[in-house]
Amino acid sequence: MSTEPDAGAYLARIGAQRPARADAAALRELHLRHLLSVPFENLSIHLGEDIVLDEKALVDKVVADHRGGFCYEINTTFAVLLRELGYRVSLLQARVIDPEGKLGIPYDHMALLVETADGERLLADVGFGDHSHYPLAFDERGDQEDPGGVFRIQEVADGEPGDLDVLRDGKPKYRLEVRPRELADFTAGAWYHRTSPDSHFPRSLICSLLTEEGRITLSGSKLITRTHGERVDRVFDGDEEVRGAYRDLFGIVLDELPVVAKPNP
Repeated sequence: MSTEPDAGAYLARIGAQRPARADAAALRELHLRHLLSVPFENLSIHLGEDIVLDEKALVDKVVADHRGGFCYEINTTFAVLLRELGYRVSLLQARVIDPEGKLGIPYDHMALLVETADGERLLADVGFGDHSHYPLAFDERGDQEDPGGVFRIQEVADGEPGDLDVLRDGKPKYRLEVRPRELADFTAGAWYHRTSPDSHFPRSLICSLLTEEGRITLSGSKLITRTHGERVDRVFDGDEEVRGAYRDLFGIVLDELPVVAKPNP
């Protein structure tokens, strides 16, 4: 993305105006608008679509095709947009931490270190599903209040020098390595999450979007709606209702529905 019309199309996709300055306030608005507009989804895996870690292909998917993606896809496209708007952005690799405290594979996740025109450093992440609504102050080590919870970025005592854990409501979510990476570095992680039976992405469908009132998540024919902390489940009857939900709730028009492949015996 190297021309203003492309940035304009991306901004229109997320319902945002071009900011006058690449500052923290504008980043907060862009981050929230992205989460409200671009779903976290893994449909390509189950539609037989190739996932290529290429900036143009990914921007075309999100903007022209009105799709979403998982972390490697939508954090990459957000980085492209932010750079076009004047921010400095580094790709950071992270390892997701499960509820038992076990670390995932290297390049398990991608997050963004964003530097504003004023020199502020913020951690942006629009590709972790249910997470912070706004960027986090990267160099702050105390609690950070957010509509998504109470977040903290803390140094890791028993990890590699410079590693940081990102916590939500006191629970570690992922471990960041602060060394900047290139997009190609994430190829193995993306391949793993597309193909490995140990990854949850090939085993289930997810399409999830933040809303002004909470969150909507469609998994197969089941829709989960969370509104102000209340959860309502609905199971759709038939393919047409599911296809309509993708279209009406997420803006995704599908000629065929994704199907989770049965694992090999």
